[in-house]
Amino acid sequence: MIKGNPVGWFDIYVANLEKAKEFYEQVFEVQLIELPIEWGKQALFPFNPQSPNISGAIVEKQGWEPGPSNTIVYFETEDCSLLEAKIENAGGKVIQPKMNIGEFGFVSIFLDSEGNTLGLHSRN
Repeated sequence: MIKGNPVGWFDIYVANLEKAKEFYEQVFEVQLIELPIEWGKQALFPFNPQSPNISGAIVEKQGWEPGPSNTIVYFETEDCSLLEAKIENAGGKVIQPKMNIGEFGFVSIFLDSEGNTLGLHSRN
């Protein structure tokens, strides 16, 4: 039995890696790492392998299309509303502004620059 968070990785499929990379770098103020081309066109979110966080990548791959009905990945943030304006400015769209989910905090749902449905989660 796995104890704790079982999520270990995510792929977000995109049609334009460079456009998507700019979106995520601008919104989350991180530098994505382009992976070797033999693995396909991918850019990895930074992570610390010595800590209990997870990572994943944006992936441009023939036959795997982005879209609003994919699995929702939630990004942790200090306050969902602080990133909502950044999402709009970076070419995304907030489709569910910050809402209270009771004892678990708050969530926002948004479309990235490629049309993928993603979420934000915060305690504040």
